[in-house]
Amino acid sequence: MMARAARLLPLVLALSALAAGPATLTFRKVFRSSSPEFVEIRVDETGHGTYDIRQLDESPDPQPFEVSPALTQKIFALADRLHHFEGLQLDVHRRIANLGQKTFRWEKDGQAYQVQFNYTLNPTAIQLLQIFEGLSLQQQHRERLQRAMRYDPLGLNDALLNLERDLDDHALPDPQSLLPVLDQIAAGSRYLDIVRQRARLLAARIRAGR
Repeated sequence: MMARAARLLPLVLALSALAAGPATLTFRKVFRSSSPEFVEIRVDETGHGTYDIRQLDESPDPQPFEVSPALTQKIFALADRLHHFEGLQLDVHRRIANLGQKTFRWEKDGQAYQVQFNYTLNPTAIQLLQIFEGLSLQQQHRERLQRAMRYDPLGLNDALLNLERDLDDHALPDPQSLLPVLDQIAAGSRYLDIVRQRARLLAARIRAGR
């Protein structure tokens, strides 16, 4: 009996590890009368995620996306430094304009901790906020480019210029994820030469890490 149990132990441990699943981080921001009013980004430890960016009167529509391994590691390292938000207080307790209600939530193996705030001075939380805000901005750029490709090719140059400005400001934490759409524009014979050239230059800049 004991020998049989010993043989089964590795299988039980492996099944337990599979059942546990990866930890998940969720960022949510609700800011009425802004555009967008609602942002929710979920990322797990494997880099798989979803984003839902919309107005509050629109139906939820989470879309899948991927986060690079390096950025995923950084996101979860920052959450570790914040002790997974357990018992954490981030809000500055003084009168400050409404900047939107923001929530960080950590979940793993049935445990969940979250913290809500309007404005914080915690440097680690600020870093994590900037990453999630940047991921939101990044996905909005992707959607604008894809929409212009389909419905407004003449508006592509403006969309690329907006993207270039955010690259200049280092506001996009994972710009490599935009390379497929930029390459598609650069190769698209139906687009203006200036648009194709700008897309090529932006793609080369991202690949060079500039």
